[in-house]
Amino acid sequence: PMQILTYLDGVVKVEETELKPRVGFLYPILTHNISVFINATRERDSGQYMCTVNVVDDVTSTGKNIGVINLTVLVPPAAPTCQLHGDPTVGANVTLSCTSKKGKPSPAYQWQRTAPTLQVFFPPAHGKV
Repeated sequence: PMQILTYLDGVVKVEETELKPRVGFLYPILTHNISVFINATRERDSGQYMCTVNVVDDVTSTGKNIGVINLTVLVPPAAPTCQLHGDPTVGANVTLSCTSKKGKPSPAYQWQRTAPTLQVFFPPAHGKV
């Protein structure tokens, strides 16, 4: 574990981590609500965060003074990149592929077939036009 924020003897200390400019206590400590904020979350902020409360000279709460929360920062999927592999002629085999470089949780893909576009063929013209 890496310490990111401390309140001790009336002093708030933010440790030198990449969270330093983005983290802090949400309320004054004297309210007994020790909520923490993280601004401008990033995917790498995901992880397990532990809150440890220590009271001076209290030896009875060993192991019971830790709160744990898991943070998962969701990432929207990137626009998919799609490709057609093979020769799209009657009787041939083709593969349609789509990938998205990022997304958390991993994006789910669904394929749907839309109605084909109408193709209009004009017969060859004979004579003068």
